[in-house]
Amino acid sequence: MRKNVIAGNWKMNMTPSETKAFITDLAPMVKGMDKCDIVLCVPFVDIATAVEAAKGTNIHVGAENVHFAESGAYTGEISAAMLKEIGTEYVVIGHSERRQYFGETDATVNLRTKTALKAGLKVILCLGEVKEQRLAGITDEVVSMQTKLDLAEVSAEDLKNVIIAYEPVWAIGTGLTATPEQADETCGVIRATIAKLYGAQAAEDITIQYGGSMNDGNAKELLAKVNVDGGLIGGASLKTDKFTTIVKAAN
Repeated sequence: MRKNVIAGNWKMNMTPSETKAFITDLAPMVKGMDKCDIVLCVPFVDIATAVEAAKGTNIHVGAENVHFAESGAYTGEISAAMLKEIGTEYVVIGHSERRQYFGETDATVNLRTKTALKAGLKVILCLGEVKEQRLAGITDEVVSMQTKLDLAEVSAEDLKNVIIAYEPVWAIGTGLTATPEQADETCGVIRATIAKLYGAQAAEDITIQYGGSMNDGNAKELLAKVNVDGGLIGGASLKTDKFTTIVKAAN
């Protein structure tokens, strides 16, 4: 049985003091909910505070991005080694907003993924189609291609530390959500692609989240689908009560 993973993606929200207060409030609300893994992916400046606040709880801490070089003249960037040393466990790579606003491509997503895995980080790899691709009926082709490109040269052993987050771009921050059937179908396409690349067992084992506006109102129905193994949560991860409801649904 695959374990659900509920990961909050805070985006550019929360100061360090707000982070400490949030985790202090959240920890007792999700205590004992161990049938799913709980992750908070926070801005770089919040990571150290989050790691400290989460000590002794069932909450894990992740970053929202990582650079693909080990070091060098990359002003404003953060390396995998830097993240690892301060206690980061997970990192989100290839989020649609990174692709849309900051020039991320499948090639750079692949480089970041391999660098993060080499450093011992767990990767939450995001992919998904835009509205025009969905309407053109090429969703399956798009997500299959992204899966292949983003995981190029990633070994079967390293794949064990990869979570794929299917996020239809047209559902990110728009209030629109794929139907549970659409989410299940497309996560199934990704799983079938993994099977072709790595074999049936790897496909069965890999966690595939849904990441398109999952919230406290629709989480239970989405998580009931066989190919949906958790969620990458945006806005609802900024409210302890809503996030806890989603965690409960995953348990």
